[in-house]
Amino acid sequence: MKLGIGAAAAAAVSALAAVAVRDLLQRDHALLRNFPVLGHGRYLIEAVGPELRQYVVAGNNEERPFTRDQRRWVYASAKKENNYFGFGTDNDIEYTAGYPIIKHRTFGRAVPQSAPAAGYEASVPCAKVLGAARGRARAFRPQSVVNISGMSYGSLSGNAIEALNKGAALAGCLQNTGEGGLSPYHRHGGELVFQIGTAYFGCRDEQGRFDLQRLKDLVAGAPVRALEIKLSQGAKPSLGGLLPAAKVSAKIAATRGITQGVDCVSPSRHAEFSDTDSLLDWVEMLAAETGLPVGIKSAVGDLEFWDELTSLMATTGRGVDFVTIDGGEGGTGAAPLIFTDTVSLPFQVGFARVYGMFAERGLHEQVVFVGAGKLGLPDNAVVAFALGCDMVNVAREAMLAIGCIQAQKCHTDTCPTGVATQNPWLTRGLDPALKSVRAANYIKTLRRDLLKVAEACGVEHPGLIDTGSVEILDGRTAATGLDQVYGYRPGWGLPSEADRSAIAELMHATEPQGGTAPPSRSAMS
Repeated sequence: MKLGIGAAAAAAVSALAAVAVRDLLQRDHALLRNFPVLGHGRYLIEAVGPELRQYVVAGNNEERPFTRDQRRWVYASAKKENNYFGFGTDNDIEYTAGYPIIKHRTFGRAVPQSAPAAGYEASVPCAKVLGAARGRARAFRPQSVVNISGMSYGSLSGNAIEALNKGAALAGCLQNTGEGGLSPYHRHGGELVFQIGTAYFGCRDEQGRFDLQRLKDLVAGAPVRALEIKLSQGAKPSLGGLLPAAKVSAKIAATRGITQGVDCVSPSRHAEFSDTDSLLDWVEMLAAETGLPVGIKSAVGDLEFWDELTSLMATTGRGVDFVTIDGGEGGTGAAPLIFTDTVSLPFQVGFARVYGMFAERGLHEQVVFVGAGKLGLPDNAVVAFALGCDMVNVAREAMLAIGCIQAQKCHTDTCPTGVATQNPWLTRGLDPALKSVRAANYIKTLRRDLLKVAEACGVEHPGLIDTGSVEILDGRTAATGLDQVYGYRPGWGLPSEADRSAIAELMHATEPQGGTAPPSRSAMS
């Protein structure tokens, strides 16, 4: 026994000596040459630093992109556990400039129900009919104001896509395919928005050119309800993309229409149009050929494009059916730090500017506005609806619901929970049947919270929350109305009067109103 221990000790000393000799002779790391063996401790601590901060050091509201409180709310909602918080807010409301305050009404048209689970199974459809303003043959009213944002198969694992699609079916919402094409994992019952990116994955020919017939065949064989032309996204605007050859599996190659085992490059610009005028021509062609509503997705930078778009829509009769605005705080699988941190406007600023340009030309009631970029949290979503959003798309929050732990390894193919990786060993840990239920639970909970806040504001539907219901704190002693912050005129941010009446009637028919206690005798006399 003693000999065994001695041998082990000798082996350990020999190993440390070997490491020390290597450290002294290598030239790549000055720290290791000066402090052999001991210097490795620094690299070890650096390697586990994110985990230490996340689980041991950071406070409830310090982490980014999502704080511990925010993640806890998503996780609890996805599992249908208690997602309430006790002892009051731990946010620094008094000294946080830009903090939104939602103003409840003492008396309003809508009477909130008291039961904690009220509204959980409620139908909360879009206040506008998508495609109706432009007479699209397959116009429809989306059945959920909360939908799953574009996340491609290839960026996410097949199991993750399948879980989200099944979750969309359970929650009655739409799933955006992302620009990576429509995969077998998207075919599990959830209705789809097919996103068309610059590489035309899923609707391209052998040379990589857009193929209209392939698009028509694709949408005819899948539950595609709308088409979204991706111009840019918040976390990496004006960039293309590269899927390394090692990640281009047989399934990804078949889904995208590319060659297996070869680098897959997405251009930074579309080849089918080169300016706003030709973009609108292409939009109208797609709508005429498929009958589907057609929209665009874009981050917001220079406003010249939006000025040209709204001008042409106002004067030529051509136009998009919906506009998805992605904020600069949005997520992505991989992008240069300069782009994720500083290129493209954050959601509220960018959306308000774009919405204002549509409103000034009288187009805001004809377009369905969709917001994205950390809008899967109720407070952010309420502000988005007040600014004029008709629907919100959720991406990273939906990933959290199916198991993401914010490890921020999306770009390394080593996601530990199998969400953002193609590694078979890691993806096997994600059970689509279980996680689909959690995705649906999260979406239903977010819709319930939005509905309850709307009722607290005195209206029947989140889309009827106006800018007068939100103030933005300037600090401890002052606040400014949301309309003043973003220069909104009276009536901006709301659907048309006809749409407001229709959605209020629809909500009264489908969602019971709360009540009051019986009046006293003195009140009755």
